[in-house]
Amino acid sequence: MSYRIGSGVDFHQLVIGKELWIGGVLIPHHKGADGHSDADVLLHAICDALLGALALGDIGFHFPNTDEKFKNIRSILLLEHCYQLITKSGYTVVNVDSTLCLENPKIKEYVPMMQLAISQSLKVTVKDVSVKATTTETMGFAGIKSLSSSLSVYPTLAPRLLKVSPQLRPEPFSVVPLWK
Repeated sequence: MSYRIGSGVDFHQLVIGKELWIGGVLIPHHKGADGHSDADVLLHAICDALLGALALGDIGFHFPNTDEKFKNIRSILLLEHCYQLITKSGYTVVNVDSTLCLENPKIKEYVPMMQLAISQSLKVTVKDVSVKATTTETMGFAGIKSLSSSLSVYPTLAPRLLKVSPQLRPEPFSVVPLWK
């Protein structure tokens, strides 16, 4: 078995009257993401990336928006289910690197809470979860504040044996200059 890397992207329209969940954290804001579930763009993108890393389909296949049992479901539960699928396939998560794209709200103060929620669901440390944010500099849908999106989510999956047995990991290498 080899290491696997997936990618995920998600978009949701921001509307008045909805809660804004990002990374498993409720963010106070006058608009929220519209969707069948809680519309957490970050967790949806992570789910897609995890599923894609092992060619297990996508979030819509596993949690169709036509199924009422997923109506208003917390996306953290979807992420936990995806993690179970990963472990049943003999893999575990090594790390997640993600980037959110939105103009407002600013999420800097919520990132540690997002990292904690994601790391607990994926059974990794907080340092194994990167959540970054960018804007579109007022361009496009995100720029006019009508859309929240999560772009470029890349989790690394490893065979469970490698994660559980640190003695099997390769030793760190050092770079030796060629001119010496």
